[in-house]
Amino acid sequence: MKDRVRDQQPRRRVRSRAPWQLVVLGSIGAAVFVLPLVGLATRTPWSRLVELVSSDIVVDALKLSVTTSLIAALICLIVGVPLAWLLARTEFPGRRVLRSIVTLPMVLPPVVGGAALLFALGRRGVVGEPLNEATGFLLPFSMWGVVVANVFVAMPFLVVTVEGALNNLNARYEVAAATLGASRLTVFRRVTLPMIAPSLRAGLVLAWARALGEFGATITFAGNLQGRTQTLPIAVFVALESDRDTAVAISLVLVVVSLVVLMVLRDRWWSRT
Repeated sequence: MKDRVRDQQPRRRVRSRAPWQLVVLGSIGAAVFVLPLVGLATRTPWSRLVELVSSDIVVDALKLSVTTSLIAALICLIVGVPLAWLLARTEFPGRRVLRSIVTLPMVLPPVVGGAALLFALGRRGVVGEPLNEATGFLLPFSMWGVVVANVFVAMPFLVVTVEGALNNLNARYEVAAATLGASRLTVFRRVTLPMIAPSLRAGLVLAWARALGEFGATITFAGNLQGRTQTLPIAVFVALESDRDTAVAISLVLVVVSLVVLMVLRDRWWSRT
């Protein structure tokens, strides 16, 4: 009985003095991430920051980025969770190939992904041309083109996170619900989803953050039109050529938003340390 109580008590980390070699190498690794932020902070025009981030270009880009990234995250949630479930729980020919294709945007250069979207969904694309002829609808150079590019690069983060959670899930609760007469959809909705909720939330926020920062696929597929397809990352790229202070201010906004999201995500869903 005492052993059982002891096992149920939270385990404490054993803290010891780290070897100096690991401290030195770890510090170098941390500097790789810290130094660029320090450089950005030293170049920020703090006295003009409010003026710069409230300009029409920045406000339009911010509105578009937030809107398209949220829509993309919602689409990732609606179709990405069922896709992750299929990859984790079903056997079908070509499953490994499909898994590789789904995760390909995580390592594929974004510009290549944008070009692939253009060849598929552009005015002369495999799907885009007949769609345009039938309905007059054109994805490139529109807000929905930005959404499609965001979904393409962001959904793998949700799928990988949710699939990993499903693979590590103890299936006995799902089996118990099924033996009690619950349908497969009911088991998925009432048992599976609540049990993987932390991973699902983490994957959703990661997908949203990736969509918010997307650049290469967006500019290649959707173009750069202020108020229509010019997102914050694209506005940074354009401003670097003409107004570096504006570029730095926009970059700072993106860094702060991303940092806050990741800190909240880690504190609430990744760990309790």
